[in-house]
Amino acid sequence: MALGSDNMPSGDGDSGAGAPQRRQPRSTEEAMVERGLKYLERLLLLVVVGMTLAATFVEVMAVWRARSVDLGDILLMFLYTEVIAMVSVFYTGRGLPIVFPIFIAITALSRLIVLQGKEMDPANILIEAGAILLLAVSAVVLLRFVRRLS
Repeated sequence: MALGSDNMPSGDGDSGAGAPQRRQPRSTEEAMVERGLKYLERLLLLVVVGMTLAATFVEVMAVWRARSVDLGDILLMFLYTEVIAMVSVFYTGRGLPIVFPIFIAITALSRLIVLQGKEMDPANILIEAGAILLLAVSAVVLLRFVRRLS
């Protein structure tokens, strides 16, 4: 379907100033492609959940064998939990999907600081802490901006 065809305004002034343009009904082919991509997206989200659950199981077994839990292990579990929550938001369509990768990045940076804190250059710790602050501020701005638009 081309713009300017008999069924759709061409946008060159035919339809009058400010007149709303109607969206042409989608073709069967477009609907099938969209439906197929949606199914593919959901399948890949299920693969992500499966891989996350497998990684969680491996980590829990490693902690069990070591009979010791440290802060790095707990933060890794938070990462896995946030990945599953992000998939849930993408799958259900509720919530703001962009915020969960920000949370995951914050947790990953925190884990990096915790695991390498003693061996890291203090300047690098400050840079990573600044990145965490920037990510946190961006998450707050996104959440407040979306709430105001709703």
